[in-house]
Amino acid sequence: MGLGPEVRRRSALEVFLVFLGLGLSSFGGPVAHLGYYREALVQRRQWLSDQQYGQIVALCQFLPGPSSSQVGQAIGLLRAGLPGLFAAWLGFTLPSAIIMIGLAVALGTAGPDALTGAGWLHGLKLAAVAVVAHAVINMARSLAPDWQRVVIVVAATAVALLWANPFGQLSALVMGGLLAFLLPMQAQATAGNDGLDIPIGRRTANVSLLLFVVALCGLPLLATAIPGGLMGLIDGVFRAGSLVFGGGHVVLPLLEREVAAPAGVDTSSFLAGYGVAQALPGPLFSFAGYLGAEAQPHMPIIGGVIAVIAIFLPGTLLLMGVLPWWGRISGIATIRRAVAGVNAGVVGLLAAILWDPVIRIGITGLTEFAIAAVAFALLMGTRFPVYLLVPACAAAGWLLL
Repeated sequence: MGLGPEVRRRSALEVFLVFLGLGLSSFGGPVAHLGYYREALVQRRQWLSDQQYGQIVALCQFLPGPSSSQVGQAIGLLRAGLPGLFAAWLGFTLPSAIIMIGLAVALGTAGPDALTGAGWLHGLKLAAVAVVAHAVINMARSLAPDWQRVVIVVAATAVALLWANPFGQLSALVMGGLLAFLLPMQAQATAGNDGLDIPIGRRTANVSLLLFVVALCGLPLLATAIPGGLMGLIDGVFRAGSLVFGGGHVVLPLLEREVAAPAGVDTSSFLAGYGVAQALPGPLFSFAGYLGAEAQPHMPIIGGVIAVIAIFLPGTLLLMGVLPWWGRISGIATIRRAVAGVNAGVVGLLAAILWDPVIRIGITGLTEFAIAAVAFALLMGTRFPVYLLVPACAAAGWLLL
């Protein structure tokens, strides 16, 4: 049964408000975002199952673009259709985008010196350690309940640690799918995987893929034919969002080469904005808003808003183009078996990134370990709400670090 217009509108508003809360509290980067998503949407609100969540995470890891934002958009789409997809993106992105554009407008080249070494900021990293560790353990219980999938988790963790780049992450997931056919998987291991009921059709998917290809090929021609900073900004930011796997920090070299350098944004300004972006919740791709405002000093707000839209648009078009097809084939028995392996690979991937960089960077001494351990114990033993855990860890960092 389809949702009526009024229900759909209420659902989209619900999605927006939930993701706005996540956009205000999800510190720690893309991997930590996946932990926050799972706690808020799978565990607490039960919008989808762990199996469905694992499928979405795995699929978005295979797509170019900001993977954690794409996961959020996919969940919004499942919850409330296309309005829900837009609501999820807007809610999650809005807080960090406003801050980054406002920084460029008000402070120009303000550096991150005031944040360097701040105890409260380090406390936020420790909150991310606890949230990601909690997500890894609970996802392992659901997605790797037998020895075959535990083997896949261990193998995927090893591959991701030994090959610490986006292609190593993709390889870990591919290996998980292959091992599902090499190991004697039990029948119940693949029979219960929940399919994804995608509320958009093939026509929408085909149009989305066509728009992506046309924009990727056409924007460089327009930037050449229409000299001027704005069209060059759109072209550079769109291309950066189209060609990066893994999101987050991986997009920085592309943004520096495709946007900052052609627009004359100097290195000190680039690094200053990036330093502040790392201290914010929400997607790191919002850093494009800062660059857009810096690149368009005569209309910084317009430049910043256009840059934010342009960097997220390619990943959104690819997601919309692929999800309906995936929703149709994910119920096939052979595909379900591969998905079971890939989902176990997702657990291994998250475990690898939990160790490096989340724990490696976040925990540098006994005090940090104690704060992270207490936060983790609260999540595991008392279901302490994450929206209170984050400020509590920040306060502990401010007092103790």
